[in-house]
Amino acid sequence: MTAPLFHLAPGGLDGVQSGQVVVLDGPEGRHAATVRRMRVGAPIRLADGSGRVADGVVHGAGKDVLDVLVQSVREDESVGPTYALVQALAKGDRDLQAVEAATELGIDRIVPWQAERSIVQWRGDRAARAHRKWETTVQAAAKQCRRSRVPPVEELVDRRGLVARVEGATTALVLHEDAEQSLADLALPEEGEVLLVVGPEGGIGPAELTALQDAGAIAVRMGSTVLRSSNAGPAALAVLLSRTRW
Repeated sequence: MTAPLFHLAPGGLDGVQSGQVVVLDGPEGRHAATVRRMRVGAPIRLADGSGRVADGVVHGAGKDVLDVLVQSVREDESVGPTYALVQALAKGDRDLQAVEAATELGIDRIVPWQAERSIVQWRGDRAARAHRKWETTVQAAAKQCRRSRVPPVEELVDRRGLVARVEGATTALVLHEDAEQSLADLALPEEGEVLLVVGPEGGIGPAELTALQDAGAIAVRMGSTVLRSSNAGPAALAVLLSRTRW
């Protein structure tokens, strides 16, 4: 079993080399020292969200803080194309469930989408709180599955913003129950960005689908069943990653 991973602030491993001591404090230090009760000599892994990883051992332990002696530093490199999940807002925290699972599987970026049929609406102060909740969910999932990179959660997009996002992607895929193209048979790029679009519980509206296809998106299906919004994205992502990264 790999050593437990804890996240430093962004850039926390910049310039760090083997033999140096790094201080783990704040909420992560409290979790490691007080909740997990890690002691001197215990193996530990640190990451700063950028893909940089430091392996080491606990060198000193205090109240809510650890000193970590770094033994090695490496960079996790991505293989093949990167993947972005465009997840429509959905009720009952089904959107959060999708984001959490996608993070654990290996998604690279997450884009919240205010679809026409989304019952949930992000407006005013609620939008800021909801966006932060998505970020917190992603950070916790990345830590739980010991990912060295924390996928960024982009700003909420509407139809116009999503069309622009589709136009800028190498390949954009829209999950749709009426699509004729099978996701499993689709040719994937060797590099660039693959955008995966998942609608809300009511599905993607005809006008939205037309706008996305006009921008270059490809409608795809994953079989004869219709998955919930919480499951569709992670299931499709697993298919894609099994062909390009796993």
